[in-house]
Amino acid sequence: MSEPPVVYLTREIPQDGLDLLEKHCEVYVWPDPIEPPHDHLVERLAELEADALYCNVADTVDEAVLDASPNLRAIGTISVGYDHIDLRAARERGITVGHTPGVLAETTADLGWALLMAGARRIVEAHGQVRDGEWETWGPTVLLGRDVHEATLGVVGLGRIGTEFARRAAGFDMDVLYSHTSPNGEAEADLAEYGIGAEYCELGELLDRADFVSLHVPLLEDTYHLIGESELRRMDEHAVLVNTARGEVVETDALVRALEEDWIRHAALDVTDPEPIEPDHPLMQHAPEKLTVTPHIGSASTETRSEMAVMTAENVLAGLRGETPPYSAFEDAGLR
Repeated sequence: MSEPPVVYLTREIPQDGLDLLEKHCEVYVWPDPIEPPHDHLVERLAELEADALYCNVADTVDEAVLDASPNLRAIGTISVGYDHIDLRAARERGITVGHTPGVLAETTADLGWALLMAGARRIVEAHGQVRDGEWETWGPTVLLGRDVHEATLGVVGLGRIGTEFARRAAGFDMDVLYSHTSPNGEAEADLAEYGIGAEYCELGELLDRADFVSLHVPLLEDTYHLIGESELRRMDEHAVLVNTARGEVVETDALVRALEEDWIRHAALDVTDPEPIEPDHPLMQHAPEKLTVTPHIGSASTETRSEMAVMTAENVLAGLRGETPPYSAFEDAGLR
């Protein structure tokens, strides 16, 4: 009887995903909450002669990792993004790569709206004043924010998450603008069913007109620092910037200046560059008055993370069987 394939997990995962793997595989899990050092990852894969790697966005899966075990033939990342994996190198080695598209769109859109509302209405700052005993009385000019209802929302990237984010604007009677690689008629039709007439425009026009700008683009060569000094200067001085995409989409030094010099009102971020960001980073000096930051928790609901764990396990098991993963990163990246 053949030995079960060996799978190495770079983090603990929800039990449903672990149970599925353990039915078919010998499973080893890195026990710490922080990702394993790159050298350790290479050494452990080699030591185990691992057949599969179950990773996430914090793990750099480069050629050294791909070559660590001669048996490696499947990779699953518990994430939508796969820019941390050298896909071309994996493809050349016959290693399958799966990810988790679609499943986290609504959950991430929910978190994006929590950030937007926190930035608009100064929620974190207000909570801090209560916590610190600074709430003295009601005052007509205390902690004034800005209205969300009937404002103009700019969505940069109208993919799955961007569409879900825009759909939630219906409840606030907002005008919705979007920029994309080209007009997205399918998404426009979907939004129209909720009474949203999403208007396509170029990024520059969107930044000129929007009261709230939310980023939903993948990290690619042409989206790296998509929002830099010139883009931030185009935004209204009362605008709120929301980023639940990737930290590198925004040029951090430019954002620091934008907050220092009041080019925009507030930045609400679930992702940063660098990530994680240290408390003494220059950007953090603006929290919470002009800055709200959460630690990359866009998909962090119990239901969604459990579903992601199972999807990733299914991707790994398919690769181990010599099949195309049900959610192949190669296909979504256009690598045939």
